[in-house]
Amino acid sequence: MSTPQPSLQQAAPGAPYAGYTSPIPVVRTHLGHALASEWTKIKSVRSTLWTLGVFVVLVLGIGLLAGALVAANTSTESDLGGQSALSLGFFGLLLGSMCIITLGVLTTASEYGTGMIRTTMTACPTRGRVLAAKALVFFSVAFVVTLVAAALVAFVQVGMVTGAREPSGGEWLKATVGVSLYIALLGLLSLVVGSIVRHSAGAITIMIAAVLAPLVIAMFMFASSLEDVRQSLFEYSIPNQMSVFYANSLSESGPSGWDPLWIMLGVTAAAFAGAYALLEKRDV
Repeated sequence: MSTPQPSLQQAAPGAPYAGYTSPIPVVRTHLGHALASEWTKIKSVRSTLWTLGVFVVLVLGIGLLAGALVAANTSTESDLGGQSALSLGFFGLLLGSMCIITLGVLTTASEYGTGMIRTTMTACPTRGRVLAAKALVFFSVAFVVTLVAAALVAFVQVGMVTGAREPSGGEWLKATVGVSLYIALLGLLSLVVGSIVRHSAGAITIMIAAVLAPLVIAMFMFASSLEDVRQSLFEYSIPNQMSVFYANSLSESGPSGWDPLWIMLGVTAAAFAGAYALLEKRDV
């Protein structure tokens, strides 16, 4: 005797099937979801730990070493030329900025190298939202880490170099918050360049050249007819703009006060607009 088989109800041609309600709530995606996704990425990849770890080591190591050497060889305010000990933090942050540049490039370009960008864009088809989320998450991380490292070095250096001039409140603000904003924007510019170039090594090379090339080129401009160009390269080079935050500019003219921050903000905004336009036109 055969076992009766359960009958399958077939829908008539044109008749709708029974509805299905998913237990997973369906919500409209927004920027917060993209931010959560990018935060998960940046905190879980090893490149973040390595680049930020080396950055902190460079800033703290070089900063404390410079403070110890100056403290051992100065006794009066005149020995530092009337400057405060905050200016000693420049050297560590200049080298450490290479780490922030590298991390900024990897935040975008590495996804193109691995093909992960296709998954990202499938999960969030709004490409501008993806770029904005990457920029916000990276900028926040870079700024906080730089601020903590710069402030720690500044406090230690001021305490170590007893013969230096006592820095004012404005100098404290520029040597901590100001320079941290500048380096975070420099890293954000690297992120945007990585999105444009879509190649990690190429984008890192471009950014390192942007930091060092103007200063190196200016050093070999000996002709008097190129004096104006040479002076402009010195004044607007990234190392000189960073030194402005420590009231220790490499040139007597050029940017001053908070000018370097506005310059970097304008350049980054223009690059971001270009990256957004290309992202909307090109295939992933």
